[in-house]
Amino acid sequence: MLREMSARALVAGVLAAFVGFASSFAVIVNGLAAVGATQAQAASGLLAISVAMGVCGIVVSLRLRMPISVAWTTPGAALLATTGPVAGGFPAAVGAFLLCGGLIVVSGLFRPLGRWVAAIPAPLASAMMAGVLLNLCLAPVRAVAETPTLALPVVLVWAVVARLKRVFAVPAAVVVAVGLIALTTHADTAKMGSLWPVLVPVWPVFSVASVVGIAVPLFIVTMASQNIPGMAVLRVNGFTPPAPRLFRATGLASIVAAPFGSPAINLAAITAAMCAGEDAHPEPTRRYWAAVSAGAMYILLGLGAAAATAFLAASPPILIEAVAGLALFGAFGGAMMSAVAEPSSREAAVVTFLVTGSGVTLLGISGAFWGLVAGGALLALGRWRR
Repeated sequence: MLREMSARALVAGVLAAFVGFASSFAVIVNGLAAVGATQAQAASGLLAISVAMGVCGIVVSLRLRMPISVAWTTPGAALLATTGPVAGGFPAAVGAFLLCGGLIVVSGLFRPLGRWVAAIPAPLASAMMAGVLLNLCLAPVRAVAETPTLALPVVLVWAVVARLKRVFAVPAAVVVAVGLIALTTHADTAKMGSLWPVLVPVWPVFSVASVVGIAVPLFIVTMASQNIPGMAVLRVNGFTPPAPRLFRATGLASIVAAPFGSPAINLAAITAAMCAGEDAHPEPTRRYWAAVSAGAMYILLGLGAAAATAFLAASPPILIEAVAGLALFGAFGGAMMSAVAEPSSREAAVVTFLVTGSGVTLLGISGAFWGLVAGGALLALGRWRR
């Protein structure tokens, strides 16, 4: 096994982990804070999810000898930011994280559940995800209007680097944002607390609002936007991963990490291509070391979760949201294209997008669920009339 290790694969994995972490860790922290996490709880969640996806990626890659990249659910974190506080506070959100992990495990044990998720009309699932991402994707525009001296350089660097090498665009924007924040923001070290990585356990609470408003939409978003595309990336690169086994592994890891504030983990979709493609190694049978090194790098990056969260807490919120929004532009564009591609379902998809993006909350349940309900009802009505 060690003979198959190569410097090329190790470098590819480290690069994939850095890009994945730098591009969206602000989205994770922002999402956790939105559902009621304190700074310490958000840091704990970032640490727990980093370690969980690192360990899970290492174990499954070595067991299957495939480049199985495991990541956090960035669209799922955006869903949390859109949902906002629920009845029961952050403990209720933790309960939803646990249930979401359980649903992922069940989808690996009970195959019809996975097929039911896949059976949700793709335009509606894509429209829901686009609606979830809308508010964060508008953040760069709001940031330029509110703090142009800070936001404009970040957006310009992102735009220029994206024209040269898209995969480095958001990390470059993060570096510029960090530099500007360090130069212009005074951080009160007395209020920052300990910068050592600490896991903060949270006793979960279960409520109808958190189950329907967070757990179910989070499960659907995780499966539709991460696990299913992640499987597709592996297959395109010539691998035949056992989907049920991977769902069980990521679901169990999600359950273990959830009590410490971690949302769900899942198969990577974007960074997976960096580990599964030819850039990792010309020989496919040796590419799994790229996923192993990515997992190790995620664990190391997770150890800096407390410092990263404290830095974000001392930063202008709109600038952090802007960086998060830049990281989600690609996902938003892809979701919108998929949502309106079919003329027969376009109207239902638009309704799903608008209801979800409105941020409306009814009966304590977030707009993501009601968007699917409204779009699904309109789609069913149209089919019944035909």
